[in-house]
Amino acid sequence: MEDTAGRTMVRAAMKAPYLERDEEHVLALRWKQNNDQQALHQIAMAHMRLVISMASKFRHYGLPLGDLVQEGHVGLLEAAARFEPEREVRFSTYATWWIRASMQDYILRNWSIVRGGTSSAQKALFFNLRRLRARLANGAEPISNTSLYREVSVALGVSEADVAMMDSRLSAPDSSLNQPLADDSGATERMDFLISDDPLPDEVVGDTIDVERRSNWLKTALGALNARELRIIEERRLSDEGATLEALGEALGISKERVRQIEARAMEKLKVALVKQNPEFLATAA
Repeated sequence: MEDTAGRTMVRAAMKAPYLERDEEHVLALRWKQNNDQQALHQIAMAHMRLVISMASKFRHYGLPLGDLVQEGHVGLLEAAARFEPEREVRFSTYATWWIRASMQDYILRNWSIVRGGTSSAQKALFFNLRRLRARLANGAEPISNTSLYREVSVALGVSEADVAMMDSRLSAPDSSLNQPLADDSGATERMDFLISDDPLPDEVVGDTIDVERRSNWLKTALGALNARELRIIEERRLSDEGATLEALGEALGISKERVRQIEARAMEKLKVALVKQNPEFLATAA
């Protein structure tokens, strides 16, 4: 079914007429200025040959040609959306970058379980390492990995460590998560070591919401205290250090027993304010 659809797409693309520069310019203006869908369709169909040609160059990554063509078509439409006909640049020249980028992103997402990376440097390594390795290997003398990594590093402007890492990723086969760790029993699989003891995402979100809600409740309730009560509560209960009764008594010019009494009264006022403003506080605090 997929092969049939792919062949149909190729035949339709090959039958689409080429566009002359003036005709392409008129269609681009109709699409850009009037959102003319028919003009967009004509531009896209006229350039599907370009998409198919570029997709064929990426077939050695083992991905279906039809999928590559579809991704290239997405890039083609993105190019059409961004194209500025007044710059007097041929659409094919502009669209080539978007088509290639769309296909390369698709390959990076799907080529291997071990991702090759998404930075510009990683992309350059992924799509050029094999080509450069083959070219350097064709020399008169055999080339070591050390020399290879150094040559590729200079050619692509990346570190030798990045080259070595990418080379190992491209060379090593993917391992199944169901592969047993021991050949004799097979009881333990790689999957068994992926279990995390960290809280589940919904638990983390729930805890965060609860903390924020309680914080807002306390902030509102603190408004029921006078200035001296607020200072004592902040320095005794809300500070990481936790001021002593003696220190607060000296700072306020009162005895430590008086500080304790004011603190106890302030705590009672806070409780009353919390329950009055948020009846659900008792159930939450229980």
